[in-house]
Amino acid sequence: MAKRSLQASAEGIRKAKQAFKRKGWTQEYLAAEVGLETRQPIWKFFTGKPIDRHVFNDICFILELDPSEILLAPAIEEFTPGETSATPYSVDIDTLVQKLRSAHYEKIQDQCGTLKLLDIAQPITLNDLYVDVNILEQISSQRWINIHELQNSESQDFDQFDLEGLRQERVSGLEAVIKYSKLLVLGKPGSGKTTFLQSLAINCNQGVFLQEYLPIFISLKNFAEDIRERPQLSLFNYLHEYLINLDISEADLTTILTNGKALILLDGLDEIMGDDFEKIVWKIPNFIDKFYKNKIIITCRIAAHDYNFPGFTQVEIADFTKPQIAAFAQRWFLSVAKNPPDQAQALANKFMQKLELPENWQILELASIPILLNLTCLVFQFIEDFPVNRSELYRQGLDLLLVRWDEARGIKRDGGIPAVGDRIYRDLSLLHKIKLLSRIAAITFAQGDYFLPETKMRQLIAGYLIQLPNATTDADALELESAAVLRAIAAQHGLLIERARGIYSFSHLTFQEYFTAREIVANHDNQMLGELVNHLTEKRWREVFLMSVGILPNADELLNLIKQKIDALIGENAKLKTFLHWLKQKSQAVDTPYHPASVRAFYFSIALPSEYSLSRNQNLAILIDRRLAGNLTIDLALDLALIHALGVSMAMTAEIFFQRFSALILALDLEHLLKKETSLQQLLQELKNDLPTPSQGRQALKTWWQMHGADWTDKLRTLIINTRQIGYQWQFTPEELQLLQNYSDANKLLLDCLNSAADVTPSLRDSLERSLFYFDDENQNQT
Repeated sequence: MAKRSLQASAEGIRKAKQAFKRKGWTQEYLAAEVGLETRQPIWKFFTGKPIDRHVFNDICFILELDPSEILLAPAIEEFTPGETSATPYSVDIDTLVQKLRSAHYEKIQDQCGTLKLLDIAQPITLNDLYVDVNILEQISSQRWINIHELQNSESQDFDQFDLEGLRQERVSGLEAVIKYSKLLVLGKPGSGKTTFLQSLAINCNQGVFLQEYLPIFISLKNFAEDIRERPQLSLFNYLHEYLINLDISEADLTTILTNGKALILLDGLDEIMGDDFEKIVWKIPNFIDKFYKNKIIITCRIAAHDYNFPGFTQVEIADFTKPQIAAFAQRWFLSVAKNPPDQAQALANKFMQKLELPENWQILELASIPILLNLTCLVFQFIEDFPVNRSELYRQGLDLLLVRWDEARGIKRDGGIPAVGDRIYRDLSLLHKIKLLSRIAAITFAQGDYFLPETKMRQLIAGYLIQLPNATTDADALELESAAVLRAIAAQHGLLIERARGIYSFSHLTFQEYFTAREIVANHDNQMLGELVNHLTEKRWREVFLMSVGILPNADELLNLIKQKIDALIGENAKLKTFLHWLKQKSQAVDTPYHPASVRAFYFSIALPSEYSLSRNQNLAILIDRRLAGNLTIDLALDLALIHALGVSMAMTAEIFFQRFSALILALDLEHLLKKETSLQQLLQELKNDLPTPSQGRQALKTWWQMHGADWTDKLRTLIINTRQIGYQWQFTPEELQLLQNYSDANKLLLDCLNSAADVTPSLRDSLERSLFYFDDENQNQT
């Protein structure tokens, strides 16, 4: 007779929990799918307890599992020859583990199953938001790299730091935990160290992995606080007190630990202050020595430890990749912002599209850190875009790292970590810390230094410290203090980090740019702003300009200086002055409703050689007046079409004339634009009539273009010059083309600064917008 109840095997439970996780359901939801009134049978199923066979089979069916692969095989009563007493003992251990896991299940779920995000009122279920982290098996600060390899890299590559030849392989967090029994997991502030441990606890608790282990999650900060009251308290006794309310006896806990059946997660070594640190790092090794068989994972900020636990492998949490950012965003807009699934997915797609635009690469780089990614999603949720004034977003990000992240978790680092010895740093006010970072950023950025040897970084810090009231004048003491301050900044805030052995930089180029802008604004005068505008044509200074106008209480002075510098770019070059004079005349001659500066930008682009990158690029013109993105007025559409036809003709060769003939005819098909230009229409028709016909054959057309093509193209050019005053051969030299590129980039920067400025006098804003691509030769001569 068949058994009325069935139970799952340990391997069956593992498979079932994997299938359950893929579904993304709760136990209550699964119970409803099976037709149960309570989730009790579901809980029994996942803990290996017997349940009604029909319910067992229904659960397997809903989870798309084969019951025969899940079912615990009937016990065999006979002893196997050679069997020893180890077998029943191991069964007892497994039974004890499952007993304690069941007793501990709800506590772990309550302790680790939710996240509290800054500026979000309600806790979020961990599994609704968590994205699996990647692990670097080699710590950045332990790598030996020639600093010249970093200094010679492009600044755009600086943020990712995965420079060619220096890339590190990443492994999943779960893979690292399975691979190593003892792990010290390091990471930058806000990189997700605690959340990673919580995820390990939940996955173990739900049997996704290490289902034969008892998960235990301990906050080392809380342990340290208890030790202050009871110095003799051991980690074992603390664990027992942690579990005692669950009817887990000391003997049970000892048996589990002795047999290495615990997954012990110790969070926040860096959060232990002062004398507590020495006590903790003494008690943990004592515990490990006694119960060495268990899996133990400790987290710590990457620069906040000088202590190496024997037998531990050090790994580092990697920054998020683009796919991880996208996965987090989709979950954030669904679970945190509470959008319907379709809307959440649409918002996440839009978020990534915006994030991957070239102008947003700084924000993309910041979003690689989970704490800053949460802030970025929060900002995006309300406007479905990123703010034009980026300085406020960066200020909030720095506020998180400098103050709010520790405050939210009740951590006061004023006690100092003995390994860091940051007495001098904790004595600095927040304002002095910001001023110090601003000074370092401004000096290094102006020199083009993104990576500095530790000695140079300490010299910069010492240069600031010596100017403070009551500063030491002893060179040796100042040397020690500057070294301590450097380590403290790296440990507490992660704003300066050790990229490789003895090589430091700002953790993000954006922060170096922001602090540089802040130093300029804090000390702004005619000389300081004048020095800034001297960098107008240097691309790496672009963000500093945008942040400076965003921080300045009034940006009028800086904007005027930028405009003066733009006009000075042309200098005394007669050809470029003639070109800009033509640009002004041509834009005034056409009849359009568009912003005058937009029209000038339009003609600027179509007047450049067709092979040049800016030729016919209308992006800037559209930024000035978005109406240009629609149907152009007749004048602009006709001029653009004629320049296109001229470009097709100039690119033609005898070899391709036969294949490209139809493209040329199509480019000259402008009757829809020439209804009021009958004379021009007739002249174009006469030019078309001069062309041969395709029926004459490939060779005839090739011969014709060899003999007449250049003359025909010259006639077309002469026609559009005489009738439309466009198509001139300016014969710009490479140096003049570079000047025009600089001129265009500078006008775009001025436009972006106007859009980013926190405060600009309205009349000046209007005047500067109208002056874009406008060169007043008379005023320039006067200046």
